[in-house]
Amino acid sequence: MSPNETKSVTIENLEAAFAGESMANRKYLYFARRCRALGHDDVAKVFEATAEQETAHAFGHLELLYPSKDLSVERMLELAVEGETYEYTEMYPKFRHLAQQEGHDAAVKEMDEQIEESREHAEMFQAVLEKAAKRFDALSRVEERHAGHYQDALDKVRAKSNAAE
Repeated sequence: MSPNETKSVTIENLEAAFAGESMANRKYLYFARRCRALGHDDVAKVFEATAEQETAHAFGHLELLYPSKDLSVERMLELAVEGETYEYTEMYPKFRHLAQQEGHDAAVKEMDEQIEESREHAEMFQAVLEKAAKRFDALSRVEERHAGHYQDALDKVRAKSNAAE
């Protein structure tokens, strides 16, 4: 999307809905863990079951945002690099700055950790993307060589057929 383009309201709403469902999933799993620690396995199971439903809802929103028919492995890796890079270059530094202004030292420390982890994730996804590109390039060359062999064989068959006529 170019800087002058704006997202449709529907896309913005789907992104917000995805964020909300994803956050509910993580929150309910955290609550389940706390319930277990407090000795309430029965309540933990309710939170876990609901978290699974929230995941299903989030996946439904993602299918509309990123239709599976449009997602190659390469595209998913590109999106992952893009997202992680945004996190460590813009999002977390901004959050860190604001937490520092408020004197929230624990949040500053958390943001520092997230900046570093997001950078590592981006580098990891980028390395996988580059490896996949090399592998695809190598496979393309092999396929091209095979195609050449088949074409040579076909040409020989046609030559024999034409000579026999």
